[in-house]
Amino acid sequence: KCSPSSCLLKDEDTFKILIATDIHLGYLEKDAIRGQDTYNTLNEILDCAKKNKVDFILLGGDLFHENKPSRRCLHSSISMLRKYCMGDSPVTFNILSDQTVNFNTTQFPWVNYQDENLNISIPVFSIHGNHDDPTGAEGLCALDLLSASGLVNHFGHSHSVERIEISPVLMQKGSTKLALYGLGSIPDERLYRMFVNKQVTMLRPKEDQDGWFNLFAIHQNRSKHGPTNYIPEQFLDDFLDLVVWGHEHECLITPARNEQQLFYVTQPGSSVATSLSPGEATKKHIGLLKVKGRKMNMQKIPLKTVRQFFIQDVVLADYEDLFTPETPQVTKKMEDLCYAKVIEMLEEAEKERIGCPLTPEKPLVRLRVDYSGGFETFNTSRFSQKFVDRVANPKDIIHFLRKREYKDDIKDEVTIDYGKLIKPTAVGGLRVEDMVKQYFEAAEQKVQLSLLTEQGMGKAIQEYVDKDEKDAIEELITCQLEKTQRHLQARGVTTEQDIDAEARRSEHRGAVSTPFNITVFHQAMNRAKANRLERGEESVDQDMPDVDMNFADDDVVASPAPTRGRGRGGRGRGGRGRGKGECC
Repeated sequence: KCSPSSCLLKDEDTFKILIATDIHLGYLEKDAIRGQDTYNTLNEILDCAKKNKVDFILLGGDLFHENKPSRRCLHSSISMLRKYCMGDSPVTFNILSDQTVNFNTTQFPWVNYQDENLNISIPVFSIHGNHDDPTGAEGLCALDLLSASGLVNHFGHSHSVERIEISPVLMQKGSTKLALYGLGSIPDERLYRMFVNKQVTMLRPKEDQDGWFNLFAIHQNRSKHGPTNYIPEQFLDDFLDLVVWGHEHECLITPARNEQQLFYVTQPGSSVATSLSPGEATKKHIGLLKVKGRKMNMQKIPLKTVRQFFIQDVVLADYEDLFTPETPQVTKKMEDLCYAKVIEMLEEAEKERIGCPLTPEKPLVRLRVDYSGGFETFNTSRFSQKFVDRVANPKDIIHFLRKREYKDDIKDEVTIDYGKLIKPTAVGGLRVEDMVKQYFEAAEQKVQLSLLTEQGMGKAIQEYVDKDEKDAIEELITCQLEKTQRHLQARGVTTEQDIDAEARRSEHRGAVSTPFNITVFHQAMNRAKANRLERGEESVDQDMPDVDMNFADDDVVASPAPTRGRGRGGRGRGGRGRGKGECC
């Protein structure tokens, strides 16, 4: 016999939602050891959804790791979605909002389970992430392929760069009404600026606003990576009940209350380790969210197919009783210490793996060695050979680093030590444009950019690195140079001295108004793409009222349910147009 609280969440008025983010399908798919990892885990996630008979699956972005997934990756994703999400089981909730607004990236602007040509048993709703973001003239991404084939409902795509209006997908199951908001990945600096300038609006239902459970999926930096390179939780509207935060890979799935905004935030994290950093070592979970009225319950479900990852830090200076930099054969003693630490992690992995046949046999192991204080590094390749048959990452078990040091007197560009400008332990999480910015912040005035901006150069390098746009940097420089030449000609400036003076004035005006000219940047990227097409290279398609919640271990329970309403039930083939839950 169930308890009153559990019975409360097991009836026809309860939404059951499987929540996952950052699956990164296709990551290292050509690796002989780790190539199948992401496919196994997606299979486990979808199988879990089917066994728990969820109403729908909500994905928080980065379903794919690459902007252009391989044929194998697309084939596998389509096959698994067809296997687990199509069938005769009825969908028992209805869509009340204007679906032409909700699903505006497809020629079939309605939820897939209401398509009379498809037989969907578990709808999948997904926003896009920064890895599988829409780019190109058509603004398409890999999710749009799945959307056009009727397997995924892609929502949360904002087409405007000037103003964002987030219109919710309004759902009803029995008496429970759920407003699902979504916002696909947008460059953090731009979105931060839009929030500050009040250019982001979250629309609400016209009727019974306090009767809806408001769920928001977002894919942005949650941790602060710079002054504007993240989205503070305080920017989000306080009528929200739960925020599903994608992009951050550390699993913090137990909902955490924001005391200022009075909503909860769940961060499911990634289902695969894409970097050997401490945040990725947290055990991976997905969430089973149950919503009835304004109450919710979050159950953590550990993933069994995820490869184990263990990480330790060793500071050589802390082992003075064993060796110092002057100790004879100190290198061998350092290797012996590191060997013992790796063996320790392998033994721990073996113990955890007992009784878990789905867990891959070879774990990921990372030992970060701080050799500050006069120590020298040893040959990591030779060291790794000892574990080539026991770990999944034999080539990068050891990572040497030193404590952060700052160079106060940088004389010229040639003498800059990049390693001392950036904290070594953070390099794995930095983006290219962050590194460019840090470089120019540390460099002295005479090596600063004049015509270009740090942000523009950083974004051009990001295009080159992430999307293989080979002409991005050259075309950005060319476009900015042409713009400057036209400006100088219009003002009749001809002498070198006057040119320097005018450049300084223009730089000052730019710093006061708009430091990063988005028009010039887009013009440059369009030229770069045109050059690539001329060379015959393949196109790159990338760019609440008071809520009372109480926690038990994995549970969250929230405020009173609304009065009972009408629910249609069944598969519900109609209702594609505006309903009574239409947003204003």
